[in-house]
Amino acid sequence: MVTTDICVIGAGPVGLFSVFEAGLLRMRCHIVDVLPQIGGQLSEIYPKKPIYDIPGYPEIKAEELVEKIYQQIQPFKPTFTLGERVDSLSRTEAGDFIIITADQTQINAKAIVIAGGLGCFEPRKPTLDRLEYFEGRGVEYMVKNPEKFRDKKLVIAGGGDSALDWSIYLAEIAESVTLVHRNESFRGAPDSTEKVLHLASQGRLELFLNASLHSLQGNGVLTAVEIINKKGLVNKIDADYMIPLFGLSPKLGPIGEWGLNIDKNAIEVNTLDYSTNIPGIYAIGDINTYPGKLKLILCGFHEAALMAQSAFKFVYPHHKLSFKYTTVNGINSF
Repeated sequence: MVTTDICVIGAGPVGLFSVFEAGLLRMRCHIVDVLPQIGGQLSEIYPKKPIYDIPGYPEIKAEELVEKIYQQIQPFKPTFTLGERVDSLSRTEAGDFIIITADQTQINAKAIVIAGGLGCFEPRKPTLDRLEYFEGRGVEYMVKNPEKFRDKKLVIAGGGDSALDWSIYLAEIAESVTLVHRNESFRGAPDSTEKVLHLASQGRLELFLNASLHSLQGNGVLTAVEIINKKGLVNKIDADYMIPLFGLSPKLGPIGEWGLNIDKNAIEVNTLDYSTNIPGIYAIGDINTYPGKLKLILCGFHEAALMAQSAFKFVYPHHKLSFKYTTVNGINSF
């Protein structure tokens, strides 16, 4: 069980920055995210994409921004539960929140900050017979622990950054890696594409372009994956695991059942402090909605700052809030 002042749901840039604003007010944060790494959309969808509207950075790559914010919050020693989806919410007699993840991790918090971007990301699944049967029996949608795939035969499907980057990494530890992509060229970063092609030329990775997943085989566990090319030729590949990396679809998920005011899959908030209709629960970043809302990272940073001021009064109702500039107080670590 984890006990903290604030449970932040969402480890994207806005969720991470809320830890900084809360830390300045001496509030501890625990961050939960369904993805196996921090960064949200920035890490999962476009890590190499340049961002141009972050103050002080004429240009910064998405993955670099995540790393900078992560460094910025280190003095406040945040803790993390990654690769787990927030599931249920209840309250103690004292009014504290109890959050349970789908993996049964329990977090006790005095306040909740929902910073889930576009919501809980769910993997886009291929259309295959018996797919659900093999989920957990050889079909995996995320790489939470790379060691799980050491010395195993892997089939990875996809053409974006995730498929390329994991193919490169797992080729070093797996018995074999086969990358399947339905097109001739990849959507991922050029340097990742070059590395994949280089590994394929060395025989360290098998590459099938213009090909798609066709069927899964096995009795009880996955043993082979059949792929089919555009000419109709079918290849059978021995496999212990098949990892389709076709991107993620945003869903509000169980949070949508918590009694929050929802408008078109977004959480309505009061712009005074970005509080929701449930006292002690705040929503910041792309997941909230209000008149004039702009879905920009820098707007989420602003929302995080105002949220933290209000959350302090909720977490410590008998303490006096003394706001001072960081140029006066500096950064006092825990």
